[in-house]
Amino acid sequence: MEPADLAALEELEEEELENPGGGSGQQLRGTPSVFSPDSIPPRPASQSSLQKYAPLQWSDYFDKEDDVKVAGSDDVFHLYMAGSDGPVVFCLHGGGYSGLSFALSASKIKEKARVVAMDLRGHGKSVTENDMDLSIETLCNDVVAVLKTLYGDSSPAIILVGHSMGGSVAVHVAARKVINNIAGLVVIDVVEGTAMASLIHMQKILSSRMQYFSTIEKAIEWSVKGGPVRNVESARVSVPSTLKYDDSKKCFTYRTPLEESEKYWKGWYEGLSEMFLSCPVAKLLLLAGTDRLDRSLTIGQMQGKFQMVVVRHTGHAIQEDVPDEFSSLIINFISRNRIGPRGIEIPGLIRRPK
Repeated sequence: MEPADLAALEELEEEELENPGGGSGQQLRGTPSVFSPDSIPPRPASQSSLQKYAPLQWSDYFDKEDDVKVAGSDDVFHLYMAGSDGPVVFCLHGGGYSGLSFALSASKIKEKARVVAMDLRGHGKSVTENDMDLSIETLCNDVVAVLKTLYGDSSPAIILVGHSMGGSVAVHVAARKVINNIAGLVVIDVVEGTAMASLIHMQKILSSRMQYFSTIEKAIEWSVKGGPVRNVESARVSVPSTLKYDDSKKCFTYRTPLEESEKYWKGWYEGLSEMFLSCPVAKLLLLAGTDRLDRSLTIGQMQGKFQMVVVRHTGHAIQEDVPDEFSSLIINFISRNRIGPRGIEIPGLIRRPK
């Protein structure tokens, strides 16, 4: 990319930051989507400051990072870890995100439990033989392989936590019943009915995103003002891990080309509600709005088959937008269901009897 082109790119970025959908500025705000942002809470006021959008280090939130090589393959999965005691909160991010999507939450949860956040295939720092095989079967096999490599057949109590696409993966892994000691399942803002209905709009939503950024700071700024994250601090730590440098264009673009994974989308969500209800573990569904609940889950919720919490004033990425509230919900879920050798004692919390 020539200097003149780069200058044009920067001008385009300024226009996109003010009008992120392009054209008339009318986005698909009325269209439910497993990727697209909601209209609340309000975007932060415009402020072009490199310092405000400077990247933050993962080590400010997690205690360590590690790579897990899966036996019999060249696949290497990247993990971020925090905490040293208690049950394991194993976190699976959504499509186009990374394990660092849980960074701010991990820094709170680690006071009561261990946190492991995985970069799924084709995302973050994980490297596999086929990064674009994002079928639900392959993603589940990856998670099972990582859990077995980490803990063998004597795992600690595990709470699977999944956001959006990662929520589907968490449900499928729990339903397989091949990992010992899965004691809890938390699904973040994904419901089969809403997700399936949104798929016909996904290519348009993805194509409306800004595609190239002259700097990482510009990408972080766009993510907060026109993209999927409302929390500036979270964006500063999570967004850089979702980017790669394009040598031909001399700028940054997305690490994961989601638009090329369309053939797998239906498989991520089809049959998800019934599978979620059938998982024989304590279950929590976190939603950013009640309009996301489909018929099967509405009936299941009325029958007391799972706990549901609607988290107000947040977008799709609940764990990023309101990390303190999200962390409290996870810790309370663990305590209420007495997960782990002693559970987690929280004074004043009424716990469900065994």
